[in-house]
Amino acid sequence: MNLRRKNNMSQQTKIVTGINTRLSYANIWEPKSINGSKEKYSVSLIISKSDQKTVAAIEKAIDAAIQEGIGKFGGKKPNKATLKLPLRDGDVERDDEAYQNSYFINANSITAPQIVDKHVQPILDRNEVYSGCYARVSINFYAFNTNGNRGIACGLDLVLEAVPNLALCAQFAGCDHILIQANVLQKPLLLNEL
Repeated sequence: MNLRRKNNMSQQTKIVTGINTRLSYANIWEPKSINGSKEKYSVSLIISKSDQKTVAAIEKAIDAAIQEGIGKFGGKKPNKATLKLPLRDGDVERDDEAYQNSYFINANSITAPQIVDKHVQPILDRNEVYSGCYARVSINFYAFNTNGNRGIACGLDLVLEAVPNLALCAQFAGCDHILIQANVLQKPLLLNEL
């Protein structure tokens, strides 16, 4: 991620997802090139459609990014329906059980995201945060207009481990209470609430 762009972004284009955000295709420890492109850190964030607080926060941040990106769109606010948007419907676009009843966002960065525990201490063990686990994720939205493609993209800032090893625990009986507790605690945070 371009540090200049990151520093010029307003707080309105940044959010932290709710606790039930699931990581998929998590290339957060090492950057990866996709189809020969520049190497980036990336993750697909699976967000339950029932997590209306996070979905509403994302929609609001996308609207703010459109407003802040007017300069990239020729000085006029474009019709939102004409833009490529990052919040996508898993039921429509993915034939994968993990994406059912969910939205998803692909977030990326050219710089490594911070990966921290609930005490905001760095996590060094790569086995603690992985594809399939649940985490809160700090993301930012920004406008792009490149080679005729116009829209809003999602940058990846920070991964906050929410419920360690929930994906593994869910295979065993007696783990429903963890999911219930996670639903009770769920709400998107502003960065200053971490």
